Amino acid sequence: MRRNIYFFGFIATILLASCGKGGQGELVGVYNKKFKNNRVPLGMVYVPPGRTLIGMSDEDINNSQSSPSRMTSFSAFFMDQTEISNAEYRQFVNWVRDSVAISSLGPSGAAAFYKPAPTGTPTSISERYIDWKKVGNGSNLWSTKSGGLGTKLTDMYYSGADALPGRNEIDVRKLKYAYSINSLDLAAEGRNDPAKKRQDFIITYTDLPDPAKPNQYPSVNVYPDTLVWKVDYSYSQNDPMVKTYFNHPSYDDYPVVGVTWEQATAFCVWRTRFYESVAVSRKQPLNSRPEYQLPSDAQFEYAARGGNVKTKYPWGGPYVRNTKGCMQANFKVGRGNYSDDGGLYTVNVKSYFPNDYGLYNMAGNVAEWTVTAYNQSAAPLLLDFNPNFTYVAKSSDSKYLKRKVVRGGSWKDIGFFLQNAVGTYEYQDQARSYIGFRCISAYPGSDIKNRN
Repeated sequence: MRRNIYFFGFIATILLASCGKGGQGELVGVYNKKFKNNRVPLGMVYVPPGRTLIGMSDEDINNSQSSPSRMTSFSAFFMDQTEISNAEYRQFVNWVRDSVAISSLGPSGAAAFYKPAPTGTPTSISERYIDWKKVGNGSNLWSTKSGGLGTKLTDMYYSGADALPGRNEIDVRKLKYAYSINSLDLAAEGRNDPAKKRQDFIITYTDLPDPAKPNQYPSVNVYPDTLVWKVDYSYSQNDPMVKTYFNHPSYDDYPVVGVTWEQATAFCVWRTRFYESVAVSRKQPLNSRPEYQLPSDAQFEYAARGGNVKTKYPWGGPYVRNTKGCMQANFKVGRGNYSDDGGLYTVNVKSYFPNDYGLYNMAGNVAEWTVTAYNQSAAPLLLDFNPNFTYVAKSSDSKYLKRKVVRGGSWKDIGFFLQNAVGTYEYQDQARSYIGFRCISAYPGSDIKNRN
């Protein structure tokens, strides 16, 4: 009997070995764990790969010749269906607010909101991370009742001469987002230099940047500049917009404005990291969803065209009114009839009909930041697939190097700027009451219809 047991055990071992992943000396590859990657991210739409004619196909009244018409191919990507709204951007602001508050107290002052220290590691040298499940929407953190830390967070409010009597208002100057990214531009530039280290390719935004380190920048203050409603327009009464636009419930679903290109970029980094924590909890790789970015100038135009060719506007037709005589976007109508399209300023991000890709307000409402640097001479250099021209200017750079392409036109622009092919620029460190943004995320594969 014992001999039979040994025999069957020997046979089973051979069978298991033949079914193993050793490959029996053959090349079988090392595959990553599969997961469902054809799920469209919440609030986004799928923009399929394709080839189309982009650039000026109609009159170029500026005679800039910076956007010649050319056939261009694009990879697939996801794009936000609407502009980022006040409510969505407020999620970022509140996250930074809570992060700054907890960090200011540290693990000793806010122990309930930190993850436990790793076992066997001295607390003094271990990294302690915030437990965001316990933070939730922040109500427990800011509560002054039992279990809350509201009474310990008085430093987060305006105080002394800066405070209005009887009011507890968050000091928004303290809401700064610090982060680090691996710059592929720097890595590509220095890849053949043996003296370079990985740290030379890492860009860091920190509260205390070292002037001797060129890759360090000041952390980004994330709160929108609400004063844009006042400083953008002299001799116009827009004070109510200053006081209500970002925080009043009536404007929750209106596009966020008053954010610089740097703030919009920081939002994309935060949104990427925010999802990465979910990916880890689902046991998926960190790059299961490619990072969120601002669209390139060309991607924005490709998406705005909605799969149509030689169209003037995102809705396809050559006119700003539809067959019923209704305006199809929010802009400066005629000689200044701002309210003829339904809104004097901005309107709800889901106003008007979407284009054929399901994207709302790809023209009008607010112009939108792109990742592309503005350079009128760049067009001849661009490739005929996924074209882009980037440059992240430092604070010491000329203002001409700080120009970023903005697309789509806004509520204060005339119809010309709503055309698919028309772009203009704004400085990356300037916030405006008529510029917002939306994000894209590259599709990891050739096409969502294919099995990758």
